[in-house]
Amino acid sequence: MTTAWRPMVPADLDRVVEIAAIGFPDHFEGRDCFENRLSLWPQGCFVLASPEAVEAYLVAYPWRIGTAPALNALIPEIPVDATVLYLHDLALSPVVRGQGWSRPAVEAVLELARAGGWSTLALVAVNDAVDFWRGHGFAVCEAPELARKLASYGPDARYMTRAV
Repeated sequence: MTTAWRPMVPADLDRVVEIAAIGFPDHFEGRDCFENRLSLWPQGCFVLASPEAVEAYLVAYPWRIGTAPALNALIPEIPVDATVLYLHDLALSPVVRGQGWSRPAVEAVLELARAGGWSTLALVAVNDAVDFWRGHGFAVCEAPELARKLASYGPDARYMTRAV
């Protein structure tokens, strides 16, 4: 087996939480949060697996434009009026960072959006990641109505979108 992106399964969740703690130390989300997203929309949950271990994950699901879910909060369902595909998290362990693995993950999300009829991807960039996401075609959207929620993500949090 070579290193490749594959669908996430429940057995991956403990490792996903470990990677999240490394990638987002100031934005804790527990196992139950990832389990919630996997159960609600499994087609948007992926892991990068090597023969030795899971080294990265991506979680995306349909959501409403101009909004973002609260950190570490369970969502009861995918909104029936979802208008975007929301990229909740992309995190890579230090072992695989800088090797180009984010590009195929973002491409997979773009394909999901196209297949689902969503014309936009959205995310909240944290940890000074705005330039990283710009490199993937995203642009900052000024969203004054999101100011309070974005503040809970940290002072550098920016709402970003990309046309599909």
